[in-house]
Amino acid sequence: MKHLSAHLLPGLVALVAVVLLGAWISTGTIGGLVLRVPGLDRPAGDVTGSDIAGPLEGTLVEGDGRPSDVSGAWPRFRGARFDGIADDGVPLSRTWAEGGPERLWTAEMGEGHAGATVLEGRVYVLDYDRETSTDALRCLSLDDGAEIWRFSYPVSVKRNHGMSRTVPAVTERFVVGLGPKCHVFCLDAKTGESYWLRDMVREDGATVPPWYAGQCPLIDQGRAILAPGGKALLMAIDCASGEVLWRSPNPRGWKMTHASIMPMELAGQKMYVYCGSGGVAGVAAEDGKILWDTTDWKISIATVPSPVVLPGGKIFFSGGYNAGALMLQVEKQGDRFTTKTLFRLKAKQFGSTQQTPILYEGHLYGVREKDKQLVCLDLEGKELWASGAANKFGLGPYLVADGLIYVLDDFGLLTMAEATPEAYKPLGQFQAFEDGHDAWGPMALVAGRLILRDLTRMTCRDVSKK
Repeated sequence: MKHLSAHLLPGLVALVAVVLLGAWISTGTIGGLVLRVPGLDRPAGDVTGSDIAGPLEGTLVEGDGRPSDVSGAWPRFRGARFDGIADDGVPLSRTWAEGGPERLWTAEMGEGHAGATVLEGRVYVLDYDRETSTDALRCLSLDDGAEIWRFSYPVSVKRNHGMSRTVPAVTERFVVGLGPKCHVFCLDAKTGESYWLRDMVREDGATVPPWYAGQCPLIDQGRAILAPGGKALLMAIDCASGEVLWRSPNPRGWKMTHASIMPMELAGQKMYVYCGSGGVAGVAAEDGKILWDTTDWKISIATVPSPVVLPGGKIFFSGGYNAGALMLQVEKQGDRFTTKTLFRLKAKQFGSTQQTPILYEGHLYGVREKDKQLVCLDLEGKELWASGAANKFGLGPYLVADGLIYVLDDFGLLTMAEATPEAYKPLGQFQAFEDGHDAWGPMALVAGRLILRDLTRMTCRDVSKK
């Protein structure tokens, strides 16, 4: 009996412990202790939502800058065709003198990674002013970086690996921007006068992503296309009036990610492709109807790169945090769209933490997460070349123009190479930012003028052929 008790006693103690643990969990508190819930440890006013009470109001301040006479456009994230390629016919230099191409101007920025858009000699960039605690859309001259005007509104944003990180969209009439805490606004592109200012947390049920909003807005036929991921997965807002024209359903409850919406046409149907927190959806451009969705591609930590739309209904996705990459096929069968995964790539083959790969002349170019090398892939996911262990780049952006690819590393070192599937062929390098730090903001290129930024500076260099 004594021997049997020695065996039973540990089991009885364990059983009692399990019962007590279950009672504690079911009640939620014991002696004033509270169950730890994800997000409970965030300080007040952190990135979980808006902190502006009452109606939103903005302030416009005019500066001394004047628009440039230089023509050309980089009107949105990834350029005119959403592909990261500049194609305005301006020949670019294949060689750089010591010290790099001519510097036209440099402007100080608040901490962030927001890239520039350019139209009609004006450079638009979203910024954060810590002294006044305001988001600010700044309109600068392409000639010298002088400020033409700035539109700002009050919001408290804390340092979190940078603050502003979205790229505005601009047309001849409108410019639309999205702030770090999901405040979206539409202004007159020339004067900066406000059409409307909207809080998507309060009005649309959006949740501010970790590291703040990274989604870059889209303007299509006078409508701002946004993905709040709350009450609606996507929505369309009339740029002139601020009226919501349509809302997509959000049956799976997906939240906003850092990825941006990309347009796509298939079988005569125009749609918008968006990576939500739980998968990918194709939404009808006309009325917001969900045409297809899939959970085959999702990233648990942070979805940052945007979809790369390929010919024939194919879409290439890539991500960081060991997500790798995936090629999706979208097809129309009868009156419905279907999806299937064609192939996956492991992270060691290809994955991208922040930047979106570029499709150029039938090949994909991007910096691989695992070894920080620039690689070229065919459309079957096969690696054609990598830049090698001596040529690593980090999390910085890249852009293709005139048969060249420009790649900026974390510390502001810019590399120019041939954009060819034959081999990695570097042509030149220069340090665009002395003591550069976190140079992650997307580039823009207009009429041979390349706009780059690091964490606190934006600069413009003339890379045209002389």
